[in-house]
Amino acid sequence: MPHTRVGGARGVGRYLGNMEVASHGTEEHLAREIKRLQWRHHRELDRRMRAIGSTIVQWDVLRALSVDPNASGHDLALATFQSDQSLGQMIRRMEARGLITRSNPQGRRWLHQITPSGAEILAAGHSFAAEIFEQSFGKLSHEQRQQLAELLTVLNATED
Repeated sequence: MPHTRVGGARGVGRYLGNMEVASHGTEEHLAREIKRLQWRHHRELDRRMRAIGSTIVQWDVLRALSVDPNASGHDLALATFQSDQSLGQMIRRMEARGLITRSNPQGRRWLHQITPSGAEILAAGHSFAAEIFEQSFGKLSHEQRQQLAELLTVLNATED
């Protein structure tokens, strides 16, 4: 199938087959646009985090810990979209770097604490994210931002 390059962020090769563009509807386009925006945000945030010696994944773990310091490893894995095994490896690396400490006074359940170095990484990540998100969402009015947030909340709601 021949491919057409769809313009966008530098270095992101988004190729769509011509037939795909012509035969698929608005929902597929919408899903791709959401993913494209997320990809742009992640690339830029990871670039900035690497410049200070960290990664977007480490920042995300620190962010999740700051929201729920008593979270289990499994809860943190879910909050950061990682497997339990990947998160365990990440936590060990972060502990070795002095970004977090952990203890297990309750048997198998580990308690995690953010260190001052981890707090610096967390604050820098928040600052970077605010700048990046403002660049994207600043194109929308306050009302449009609220509407988008409400629509995405509806789409992400799980049915139990």
